[in-house]
Amino acid sequence: MNRDDINELHYITPIANVPSILKHGLLSHSRAQNVVHHSVAMAEIQQRRSGKVVPGGRPLHDYVNLYFHARNPMLYKRKTQRQELCVLRISPEVLDLSGAIICDGNAASNYTRFWHSPEGLQFLCRDDVFAEWWTDEDIFEKWRKTRAKCSEVLVPDRIEVRYIIGAYVSCQAAQGALAETGFKLPIKVDAHLFFL
Repeated sequence: MNRDDINELHYITPIANVPSILKHGLLSHSRAQNVVHHSVAMAEIQQRRSGKVVPGGRPLHDYVNLYFHARNPMLYKRKTQRQELCVLRISPEVLDLSGAIICDGNAASNYTRFWHSPEGLQFLCRDDVFAEWWTDEDIFEKWRKTRAKCSEVLVPDRIEVRYIIGAYVSCQAAQGALAETGFKLPIKVDAHLFFL
């Protein structure tokens, strides 16, 4: 993957968290423990992430995790909650933040590799990361595609609000709910992103 392939990164969150995000920025799991918030994370995945340390770095929960593309297995598993969720669009400038890490799959996976950002981009397959679907008749290939579709950018501790450039929502009702939080950046309804 090349740097030019990335127009934005994505952060999936409940709309209810947006007022806190606008106040504090995007926080790592560790830092968010001190702030009242709603979580869309799956308990078993968070359990796996809690014991993981980024090679040569810090505990995985010390990083804010962004996706290259939110239309992925994580959002698919939360599709029944789509009206309560938004995908924040994050400037690719975060790739240059000190300590940022590139993962070639879900960071909790034992098969995922980690590199410093932005150099690690060269090890990601653009076709896998931006694929429409991650299904395959070959179960091993399906597992590989599923993991790759969830490739991440990890940023230590916090991402400042100034890196948020907009948001996607699933419908007009969600658009209204997000606007009511005080979110002033562009809000685009993208039903396809949310598997509609």
